[in-house]
Amino acid sequence: MRFMRTFFKSIDFLLSLRFHIIFGLSGNIKTGKKLTIKGHPIIHIEPGCHLIIGTHVVLNSSNMGYHVNMFAPVKLFADKATAKIIIGDNTRIHGSAIHAYELVEVGKNCLIAANCQIMDCSGHDLSFEDVENRIQTKGTSSPVVIEDNVWLGTGCVVLPGVRIGRGSVIAANSVVTKSIPPMTLAGGNPAKVIRTFG
Repeated sequence: MRFMRTFFKSIDFLLSLRFHIIFGLSGNIKTGKKLTIKGHPIIHIEPGCHLIIGTHVVLNSSNMGYHVNMFAPVKLFADKATAKIIIGDNTRIHGSAIHAYELVEVGKNCLIAANCQIMDCSGHDLSFEDVENRIQTKGTSSPVVIEDNVWLGTGCVVLPGVRIGRGSVIAANSVVTKSIPPMTLAGGNPAKVIRTFG
């Protein structure tokens, strides 16, 4: 068992080193020191878009040693001109997706549990006046900001235009459609404040 742990740590180290080298050659991706990468994340940052990752960030795409099952690797996707994803220092992201048309900002010391979906865009317009053309539409966007020390439980969905206040906790499998104030426990579909602290 000890051999397996050492083996997987060595693989994670090599992955982190590989990504540091690749990121270092990319003008639109910046990483802080001690980025930890476990497993194989999917990172797709189009030209003109930016990914900024702070220090001591963990991007975990490996089920090994993680307490719930991850259905997919970490996915960071910015695909409209000038879109930006910012991940603050000491934040941990486990098997979750972030998609930015405009801006998704995750603060410092955040815990993003497995299978969360965070997006600042709708993907397509409602297009009820011309439903046959809906598939051709690109939708709208509105920035998402997750402030410092936020914890998203497993399976949360965070939709465009949402700000989650500092220190808040979002219960597992919640759908956050509106902004959540600081220092609150929120949950449900749609997510509502359950209790406020401080």
